[in-house]
Amino acid sequence: MSATASVMVAILPEERARAPGRLAPARLRCAGGTMDGRRARGGPGGTARMTGGTTASGSPGRTAPSAGRRPAPTSLWDPRLRWTSLGSLALVLLAAFEAMAVTTVMPVVAEDLDGARLYSVAFSATLAASVIAMVVSGRWSDRSGPALPLVTATGVFVVGLVVAGTAEQMPVLVLGRFLQGLGSGAITVTLYVLVARAFPTPLHPRVFGLFSAGWVLPSMIGPLLAGVIADVWSWHWVFLGVALLIVPALALLLPVLRSLREIEAERAAESAAATGPSGAQGTPTDDSRPAVLGVPPEGAAVGASAAAELAPDAPAAPAADADADADAAATPDPTPGWNAPSTVLAVLLAVVVALALVGTGSTSELLPSPVAWLLAAGGLAVVALAVRPLLPPRTLLAGRGLPATVLARGTLAAAYFGTEVYLPLMLQREYGLTPGNAGLVLTVGAIAWFLGSMTQARLGGRVASGRLLVAGACFVTAGVAIQITTALADLGVPGALVGWLVGGIGMGLAMPRLSTLVLAYSTPRDQGLNSSALSISDAVGGSAITAVTGLVFASVGSGRTSFAAAFLLCLALAVATVLVARRAGPGSARLPA
Repeated sequence: MSATASVMVAILPEERARAPGRLAPARLRCAGGTMDGRRARGGPGGTARMTGGTTASGSPGRTAPSAGRRPAPTSLWDPRLRWTSLGSLALVLLAAFEAMAVTTVMPVVAEDLDGARLYSVAFSATLAASVIAMVVSGRWSDRSGPALPLVTATGVFVVGLVVAGTAEQMPVLVLGRFLQGLGSGAITVTLYVLVARAFPTPLHPRVFGLFSAGWVLPSMIGPLLAGVIADVWSWHWVFLGVALLIVPALALLLPVLRSLREIEAERAAESAAATGPSGAQGTPTDDSRPAVLGVPPEGAAVGASAAAELAPDAPAAPAADADADADAAATPDPTPGWNAPSTVLAVLLAVVVALALVGTGSTSELLPSPVAWLLAAGGLAVVALAVRPLLPPRTLLAGRGLPATVLARGTLAAAYFGTEVYLPLMLQREYGLTPGNAGLVLTVGAIAWFLGSMTQARLGGRVASGRLLVAGACFVTAGVAIQITTALADLGVPGALVGWLVGGIGMGLAMPRLSTLVLAYSTPRDQGLNSSALSISDAVGGSAITAVTGLVFASVGSGRTSFAAAFLLCLALAVATVLVARRAGPGSARLPA
């Protein structure tokens, strides 16, 4: 059931020591449950309280129907989840539109405010702020739940939009963009935690597929709509319009945010019932235990749903008190990562990572020279050293389980977006396409991404997340390889279209399952930390590859060879992702049905 269930897998120390690096047997604290008929107040459709009961003797992990108990939702549009799904999708849509629209109107903004010198800073400030916000919001969500962090993040995002939308000077607009970065980075992480705590685990692939779809429409019409708004009214309304729409989007989520504790208690009791006498055993390997800065790996545990994700067919374990587990889920545990010294250190490291990424990115604007390469290498070294404590242990070494999952997010994003940056430029320079026609290739990729996301959502638990991740990485590898062939063998526009159709399908298959796996490896104590690590990996991967491919592109020279060289670097990362993805999860692991 839900990854937030407080039915914890107690890892026996002697078993952990006996079989390091393998799925070890574990003793589950769990119990069956029945309903007492009382409906909790708060969330849409209400929630209910589990008080004890039995499980079915048939298929593992399924409970026997009991009088008065409503079955867990099986659709995102179930009345109990409808407003949560709509509100979450609305926030993703608006954040995606803002990201796409700003790229379109920023040249007009810089000219209007006489701020060409701060043009790149308007983008880098957002990136730097988002990395910092990811760290803070993850720890805050683990400490107090996602409700207050999400409301605060949305408020900061709105303030940033208003500041940017009313700016009369470029420095003020940069300040607004910085606030937008703080808000958007925190919204991303807190939405992940909300998914973990409000949606049953079998629905996680569908939720993240919906989020992926939420980026498709803005990528298709966002730039055009932003241009129309700037021409008909003013670029100011590109920011202010989003600010007006964010408030009702958040309002859709207020019912679920108010009733999260009751929902978590219900999920915990359902998970206890589902994993009772026929519950799953097993934990991730030692490498996959969710430990980041301030959270020691020893004694870490995974939720019952994670055990079901990783070892669904394990033998039975003794039952315990479901009520105690449900009550534990309703009260956030003290989070070891949330203390003054470790939090301050994490924020300082995030600042270093952000500044190093901005500095490394600026080297791509320099003429290719030994100095530029040295600066880029130094910046990447600083990023690697500073980001390491913000990620699960052994992430940079692709440790099996959670570390490999987090690393795969960064390398996959780098391979795909590193190629996408230069694809329209190649079509314009080498094949004479207009910017609008060249952008159609990206639209094809976005539609393919959507189709891949919907495919993995429909597959649900029938195919293991680890296997879909490997398949998606293979598709991205093939897509990038086709772009290299397009550049060297003069395949033209058809080659670029086919390549990005294949690559987009791969991203749609893989990205939602990366998020699903991270939540499966997490407990309520570290969902925020692990979600922030996933987002940081994404941001670092995309930013670092942009800087390095920029230097490679400029160093090789002009012509199609320079594009092929940049794509070749992305291909190496895509191949590495295939290898890393094989360590992200056991191939036989399926989501609980």
